[in-house]
Amino acid sequence: QVQLVESGGGLVQPGGSLRLICAASGSIVKINSMRWYRQAPGKQRELVAAITSGGSTHYLNSVKGRFTISRDSAKNTVYLQMNSLKPEDTAVYYCNADIETPAWNNSWGQGTQVTVSS
Repeated sequence: QVQLVESGGGLVQPGGSLRLICAASGSIVKINSMRWYRQAPGKQRELVAAITSGGSTHYLNSVKGRFTISRDSAKNTVYLQMNSLKPEDTAVYYCNADIETPAWNNSWGQGTQVTVSS
């Protein structure tokens, strides 16, 4: 069994910063790509950022230059540094990863709420 646990969400004022953390645990052989998604009320879930096992990254256009995804493969952990936060960044943020156990699984975390408001 594999578990993804997110942390680091909360309430922040516009222009502020938060750092999300997602740690994977369980019978992990290898983790390939790791991703952060978000879902705002009444909207579809969208891919915010992704990072491959080789360190290549991809970002949603609206967060480029403000968000940074990184990973610590030794700790099976992915991070999302969010700076210059805007009210439109308010959403539940979910961690997602392709994990070999040794069967390949696409796993999701439970989500962490990020609220940007004055």
